[in-house]
Amino acid sequence: MPSLASAQEACTTYTVKDGDTLGSIAQSAYGTFDYQLIFNANREILASGANVLSAGTQLVLPCEDGRLTADAEVGTIIQQEADKAAAAPKKDGAYRPAVRVLTANGWAAFTDESLPGGGMFVRLVTTALERAGNDMAYKVSYVDDVVSHIDTLLPSGAFDVGIAWDIEDCTNADLLPDLARKLCLEFNFSDPIYEIVYGYATMADSKYAEARSYDDFAGARMCRPVGWASSDLIRNGLVEPLVTWVRPEAFNECYEKLQSGEVDVYAMDVEFIAGNLKEDPEGGKNVVVNSYLAEFMPQGFVVLKSNPRGRDYLDAVNAGLREMRESGEWYDVVASSLAAYNNIAQ
Repeated sequence: MPSLASAQEACTTYTVKDGDTLGSIAQSAYGTFDYQLIFNANREILASGANVLSAGTQLVLPCEDGRLTADAEVGTIIQQEADKAAAAPKKDGAYRPAVRVLTANGWAAFTDESLPGGGMFVRLVTTALERAGNDMAYKVSYVDDVVSHIDTLLPSGAFDVGIAWDIEDCTNADLLPDLARKLCLEFNFSDPIYEIVYGYATMADSKYAEARSYDDFAGARMCRPVGWASSDLIRNGLVEPLVTWVRPEAFNECYEKLQSGEVDVYAMDVEFIAGNLKEDPEGGKNVVVNSYLAEFMPQGFVVLKSNPRGRDYLDAVNAGLREMRESGEWYDVVASSLAAYNNIAQ
């Protein structure tokens, strides 16, 4: 078993010890396997991978509400940057059509109409369109059939920007699964907006709970919703005959199948799994997430390559994101979005 970061507390800096994993550190500091919060605060250090931590590495452990330190209020930088943008000279007044942004409900804490600002990813794109001198109008729409975004709605020209998709390695697009290949061939990606941690949830008594390598999942029935890309699973060899895929339509159905014994492994981003646990009346007390195997997948906004204004939209989003990272607003949006979602879920 991984060693626990002994009596470690949030709102501090932690020095990694031999045997630590991000999961064990998060469990000690926050009482949860979900280490996305730690990654967000240390992305420059951890971007190369989190499966192996080097002893002696210093990690910032944010407060549970996302503050980097106890005396730094979440949302302060957002307000400062909003005031600065409001005071900046406006553009020439020429008519520019609103950017039509397309997303879906049901992806906590990233996109959902019930979340403040529509969720973290919606807030990131709309804020980016207001920064770096962009001052671009936008309209956000929610269509819950996510496959239709790529197959129909964006290609038809009904929408301009899609939120948000795995940024694929398109070097060998022909070898990718259908959805990933279509994204590579027909769409352009923004710069990375966020790195999602993909993890593997099992029942605590499952023989797959302590898998140390992807080969240890041999024989597992592995579940991921059909609307999610699967290239990370393919890249790690998690395909037949090693495993059997189960691809339900509904986002939450994999968790239900795990609880009922219909699948052995639930492969999904750890924030989404954490959301399932919070909504579970039993608190998911019999569910664990593997501490040894994880992958960070960058997320980006997409525009159709044939969209005549697509490059302008991407340039604006990328410029806004760069300014947000430099000012610290990016982290403020991320932290405040996660804190707001956690408050709703409690």
